[in-house]
Amino acid sequence: MSDRDDFRTWVETALRDAEVALHNGDAAPRRALWSRGEPVSVLGAWHDAHGQDELDRLFAALSRTFSDCMSYAFELRAYDVVGHMAYTVGLEHTSARVDGRPRTYTLRATQIYRREDGAWRVAHRHADAVGE
Repeated sequence: MSDRDDFRTWVETALRDAEVALHNGDAAPRRALWSRGEPVSVLGAWHDAHGQDELDRLFAALSRTFSDCMSYAFELRAYDVVGHMAYTVGLEHTSARVDGRPRTYTLRATQIYRREDGAWRVAHRHADAVGE
C-alpha cells in the first residue's frame, strides 16, 4: 500500500470513528488524533482555537454540546500526502443532538495533518456550514 492509500484508510477509519465519538459526547478519541506540537488551530463552524490549551477547552465544550449521533459521513472530495504532511477536503454530513435538540447539518471541512512518530495527527481544521 502507498502512503496515500494508508492515509486514506486512516481517514476512513480512525478519524471517522473519532468524529462519531465526538458527536456522541466523547472528545477523547478526537483529541488523541490531534498533534501535541505547535502550531495547532481550529477555525470552526462554531468556535475557533489556537494552541493546545484552547484546543483542549474547545473539544471539552464540543463534547458537552453533542450527543446521540444518529449518522456521520465524511464525503472526501480531495486529499493528498506529500512527505510528512497531508490534507483532506470534504463534506461532513451529521445528524446528532446539539444542545439536546435533534439537528442535521453539513459542514465543509478542510484539515491539515502532520506525520509525527509514524502516526498521522491533525494540525489544523477549518469548517463552515453549507448553506448558512
